[in-house]
Amino acid sequence: MMTETNIIFIISSFGLAVVLIMSRERIPQAMRRPMAIISIGLVIFAFFLIVYSFFRAGA
Repeated sequence: MMTETNIIFIISSFGLAVVLIMSRERIPQAMRRPMAIISIGLVIFAFFLIVYSFFRAGA
């Protein structure tokens, strides 16, 4: 598995979540819910990658 790619994805997904939280007043109302759902999905997948990498390191 490519560790650098995982790290870049994890940082970018958490970064997107932070940016959405910090600028939620400036995002148009019609875009808030879809962007939040996409961000939640990316963060959940990032957590999965973190847990999966821990299991692979232990094996």
